[in-house]
Formats: sequence, structure tokens, C-alpha cells
Amino acid sequence: MLATSTAPHLFWITSRAAGDAALILSSIGVCIGLLMGGRFVKNRGLDLRSTHEALSMATLATIVVHAVTLLGDSFLKPNLADIAIPFVSGYMTFWTSAGIVAGWMMILLGLSYYARARIGPARWRRLHRWTALAWVLGLAHSLGEGTDAGTAWFLAMTAIVTVPALILLFVRLLSEPSPARSTTPA
Repeated sequence: MLATSTAPHLFWITSRAAGDAALILSSIGVCIGLLMGGRFVKNRGLDLRSTHEALSMATLATIVVHAVTLLGDSFLKPNLADIAIPFVSGYMTFWTSAGIVAGWMMILLGLSYYARARIGPARWRRLHRWTALAWVLGLAHSLGEGTDAGTAWFLAMTAIVTVPALILLFVRLLSEPSPARSTTPA
């Protein structure tokens, strides 16, 4: 009986679950990245690079599942352009486009790690900082368009995984010297 009641919605349920998983995984990955980049765990015996990489790859996989399974959704009936190109979908265009941009940014920035030697470590680090913007766009997408966005359980889950990352992001942004300020004595 459960199989027959979920069958028409299987693609939507799968996409929804993958979207939630992507939000959770990316939020934890951003936290770990900010901890490492902000030197919170440096010289404390913790090497979180492999954990950060694994979370990043899992996030990318769930983003792809989130988008691709929508192709089978019988309510939206999207085509490939609707899920891959910003501002093409007629369904909640702004929030859908925010999610598409966030997804592509996460994929490109996440995979850029494997081109770090070609890009150069310093340039790659500057490029990788844009991951925070991609994550914020993904968060906005989930809160603006997500089916569960107004439910207590979703808001609680979102707060649990995003508030620590947001705090670390603000600490990081506030602690960085502005380019206008000189760090050398006069």
C-alpha cells in the first residue's frame, strides 16, 4: 500500500530528500572549511582535509541527484533546460534560478580543488572563497522554494546546520583585514 501511494511522487520525494541532504552536507562542509581556513583547528592536531573533501563530494552527488530526479517528476514535468539553466523554468523562477546558480557554483568550485596545481594554490584559495556565496544561494533556494520551508522540523534542521556555519562565516569576514588597510607600519 505504501509503495502504491508513493510511486507517483517517488521522483519528487527523492529530489526533496537529496536537496535536504545537500543542505546538511554542504553546511557541515562549509563549517569545516571555515574552521580550517580561519585557523581555528590549525596546529591543534586536527587534519580535517579528507573529511572536508568527502563532505564536498557527497554534497556534489546530492546536488546532482536533487536536480536530475526532478526530470521524472509528474507534477513539474521539467526538461533538462529547466533544471540546468537559470531563468528558464517557469516554476518559481527566482528561487529555482538561485538553486541552479548555487548548484553550478558548488560543482565548479568543488571540483576546482582537483585543478589546484594548474590554477595555483593562492589563486585557488581566492576562488574557493566564493563557495560561501554558493552555499548562501543554496540556503536561500531551500528557504524560498523548498516544499518544507515553512515547517517547524525543516526550520529547526536548517538552523541546527546553518547557524554554526553562518557564525563562522561572519567571524571570518569580520576578522579579515580590508584591502584598503595597510598591514605594514608607517
